[in-house]
Amino acid sequence: MTEDTELLADLEALEEKLARARASITRRFIGQERVVDLSLSALLCGGHGLLIGLPGLGKTRLVETLGTVMGLATNRVQFTPDLMPADILGSEVLETAADGSRAFKFIEGPIFCQLLMADEINRASPRTQSALLQAMQERRVTVAGETRPLAPPFHVLATQNPIEQEGTYPLPEAQLDRFLVQIDVPYPDRDTERAILLATTGAQEDEAHEVLTPEELIAAQAMLRRMPVGEKIMEMILDLVRAGRPEDASASDPVRESVAWGPGPRAAQALMLTVRARAMLQGRLAPDASDVAAMAQPVLGHRMALNFAARARGESLPALIARLVEDTTQMQAAA
Repeated sequence: MTEDTELLADLEALEEKLARARASITRRFIGQERVVDLSLSALLCGGHGLLIGLPGLGKTRLVETLGTVMGLATNRVQFTPDLMPADILGSEVLETAADGSRAFKFIEGPIFCQLLMADEINRASPRTQSALLQAMQERRVTVAGETRPLAPPFHVLATQNPIEQEGTYPLPEAQLDRFLVQIDVPYPDRDTERAILLATTGAQEDEAHEVLTPEELIAAQAMLRRMPVGEKIMEMILDLVRAGRPEDASASDPVRESVAWGPGPRAAQALMLTVRARAMLQGRLAPDASDVAAMAQPVLGHRMALNFAARARGESLPALIARLVEDTTQMQAAA
């Protein structure tokens, strides 16, 4: 069996399990298929997701359901202004043995899990937010001078309220960049909200069931990196990312006039991974231009910023990214 044939067989077997996982999740998190797909994409890519949405839209329910369906050991931390780094990472305590001897023992914090829900992450102080940086990027933490690895898989899904900003600490750009995707959770439409009412206010609710195991998720992550990406798609990703940098020669006048800082190489890496994840979730063997267009906003939205003048003119970053995608798609079509 050739490597391509083996990959095809593995992808077909995984496609069936991913379809079951999506169906199980959407029975409890109703009608938000794009949010579910983006969350699954973050896990398939081995990355982290930032869920942005108002209270009551089901963000916590989504993370809990994901943990159950993917078979992941899940912990939840409610971020507050008085939360300390040790409350997340763990700490050493002095323990007295039966013979009277004493020794320091490390007590693991909630970060030692496979899926960490960081609820209202912007409510914690910058000191506590930074405790997650090393863990999210390097999959290890350092406490009392000793570095301890976090066993794979390890993912962080953080939530943030976009309107209630009193007493909060905006995430620094370096930490935002650690999130593979920003997942905006919108209000449901009327039909979806009706289905939610019927499903959640009766005597019984649908239960989520485990579909994948952590080992199968790790195997899927390795399989995703084996998926081929065509040269044309790679060039489209590079064109899109570089077009968003005001200092780049390929940047348009609107970008030079409106963007304070643009996406770095990690954005291109994120696009290379997430376009594969979207293709995998749709049962395709390789990504195409539609995948790049669909993943541009979740990948670039938190890795760019408008300058003061652009915000004063009422410009929006999603509209600018949509224009960049349109221009890049037209360039690819003309090439």
